[in-house]
Amino acid sequence: MAAISCTLLIDDDDTTNYLNQALLRRMAVSDAVLVAGNGQEALDLLLAHCEQPASPTCPALFLLDMKMPKMNGFEFLQVFAQRPQRQNPSVVIIMLTTSLNPKDVEQMQGLPIHGYLIKPLTRDKLNYVLQQHFGLAAPAN
Repeated sequence: MAAISCTLLIDDDDTTNYLNQALLRRMAVSDAVLVAGNGQEALDLLLAHCEQPASPTCPALFLLDMKMPKMNGFEFLQVFAQRPQRQNPSVVIIMLTTSLNPKDVEQMQGLPIHGYLIKPLTRDKLNYVLQQHFGLAAPAN
């Protein structure tokens, strides 16, 4: 059994999703990985996978892109935070971004996230998330 039962990747870039899935698989840190191309798709996946609170496919970790079409990361978080508590899993939300714009960084400060990382996601960054937010290190592969 992996450290995380399920991870949700929310990013509109197919290459980024492919690489992040490959990293999660290679490190064997997540039993399941769900992928959404925007915030609305992520909300739809949560509705489908988190109906039962203890569902093994209800994500414990979101890796959320900031800038996406349809519903970006900021908009997703606003809607997610307004959902009834019983519909929201207990989750660690990490914003992934390519932006170092001070306005974007400042805007992230007030969000219900556990942190942010600059893309690309790497083994070291994922290990940091596991240590800081799940209290364990990823297996050394």
